[in-house]
Amino acid sequence: MEIRRRGLAKRTEDTYVGWYKRFVKFHGMRHPDMLGSRDVEYFLSYLAMEREVAASTQGQALNALVFLFDKVLGKPLEGINAVRAKKPRKLPVVLSKEEVKGLLGEIPEGVPRSLIGLLYGCGLRVTEGLRLRVKDLDFSNGVVWVRDGKGGKDRCVALPARLREALQRQVARARIFHEEDEAEGGSRVYVEKALDVKYGGKPSRSWEWYWVFPTLKRALDPRDGELKRHHLLEGAVSQWLTAAVRRAGIAKKVSAHTLRHSYATHLLQNGTDLRTIQEALGHSSVKTTEVYTHVLHAMAGKAKSPLDEL
Repeated sequence: MEIRRRGLAKRTEDTYVGWYKRFVKFHGMRHPDMLGSRDVEYFLSYLAMEREVAASTQGQALNALVFLFDKVLGKPLEGINAVRAKKPRKLPVVLSKEEVKGLLGEIPEGVPRSLIGLLYGCGLRVTEGLRLRVKDLDFSNGVVWVRDGKGGKDRCVALPARLREALQRQVARARIFHEEDEAEGGSRVYVEKALDVKYGGKPSRSWEWYWVFPTLKRALDPRDGELKRHHLLEGAVSQWLTAAVRRAGIAKKVSAHTLRHSYATHLLQNGTDLRTIQEALGHSSVKTTEVYTHVLHAMAGKAKSPLDEL
């Protein structure tokens, strides 16, 4: 499969295949080789006008179909002029520092608190936290390396001093899993196939490439059918957060990304400049990061209500 040959993530593969199926079903189960740019336009317009999907969802569908026609079928799309989904401006949900403290206090100690503390303490996307390798935690220099983040970019952020001991214990726990895997026929984790081939299969078997947050059991990798140790799944993080939010009595819709929004806003409150926050979050443009200034101004009461002056 072309997606696997190019080493794209399993998550990307699942998403693209899902859009291919919807596209084919929309056009009466006709093979994509019989379809073209106009058919893609109809489908994208349908998503915007009939399904009323978000602009990001429509863009995801377009990316999948561009890959299908260009890389798989060898028929690059031209002149796509579909109705665009509306892209409303939404401000992020942000927790106060007191709410974050209360939330973390309700997270069970051990793996849950270490991982969720890391998401807030470093402003990581949930997938970035889950995919951390042992080599990405640089205790000597006090930094966390985020490899191949959104857009394929690398970055590093400061490792929270309060998490140092907990993360060292987590690495020691992961070491036990690694040794168990070695004793049961050899440790294997997923790494990009080209990298593994280049170094004779060593990365996928090495300790430094092992997951910081491994699963309890090994499972077959659907890409090659081999038994491997995988990292924890997003569903576990969602369950921990949902239960903690309820116990903490927080009346807000909180997800793992809310912690990232809160991290950025709290850095602004502490006087960190916007450019530094942009780099820490891995944003391509400072325009994306500027959204947190709107939240901060409201929280700081810069635009005070005239009611308070009466």
